[in-house]
Amino acid sequence: MLYRVEGIVIRSTDYGEGNKIVTLLTESHGKQGLVVRGARKPKSRYGALAQLFTYGEYSFYKSGSLGTLNSGEIIEPFRELREGLEGPAYAAYAAELTDRAVGEEDAGAYLFRQLKACLTGLAEGKDPAVLLRVYEMKIAGASGYLPALDECAGCGRTEGDFRFSPAVGGALCPTCRHRDPGALELDEAVWKLLRLFVGLDLARLGNIALKESSKRQLQLALRRWMDTHLGLNLKSRQFLDQLERHGELLGRPPESGVRENRGFDNPDPVG
Repeated sequence: MLYRVEGIVIRSTDYGEGNKIVTLLTESHGKQGLVVRGARKPKSRYGALAQLFTYGEYSFYKSGSLGTLNSGEIIEPFRELREGLEGPAYAAYAAELTDRAVGEEDAGAYLFRQLKACLTGLAEGKDPAVLLRVYEMKIAGASGYLPALDECAGCGRTEGDFRFSPAVGGALCPTCRHRDPGALELDEAVWKLLRLFVGLDLARLGNIALKESSKRQLQLALRRWMDTHLGLNLKSRQFLDQLERHGELLGRPPESGVRENRGFDNPDPVG
């Protein structure tokens, strides 16, 4: 049967002599694996369609779990995300996280649109320290592991000096704090951002200027959350860690992005 979908390449691996197998995140058919024959040959018609981050229209025949590409057309190549070090590193993290964390049954049209918006934002030079945190929250939601942020995950209390506990399930009030002595103390602005990220459509994300302390708190909170609930060992994140350490040695803050943002926690992050 012939299918036609719009998809983004989130994984691309060599297969046989001159071929590739790609995994697409699609708008209408979840995650879909395709064999792209001859993709590695110099004069391949479809080599570009098999490149990581490519957004295109794919027509394929499918009889088993894998499809075979019949034809295709590139909609957005995202060439910017394959140049230099930082762009590919951030985009590779978003792609690998999508591939590893989201099951076939959880990959739907909404997540497809969020990944497309994330890659578009990275290509436009928006701050990856913000884009990736919002996208991590989308992954948490798609995987069924959103943190409790508006009430205590231990007792349900809706007010209090909350701390953030991945082990207990999110916000932790003073009464329940004994359940996780290592829970993170976050600034009020960071709590507001975490709550905002849950419902924020990445396509509407404007340019946000955050204090470096807020970026670090957001990164720590969401990394601990992902490690606790998803437990993924991602090669792309290891590379990002190396980039960040190198940036610190050069005097740059972690995940500062291509353009350095300075100033305040923007109260209006929607563009």
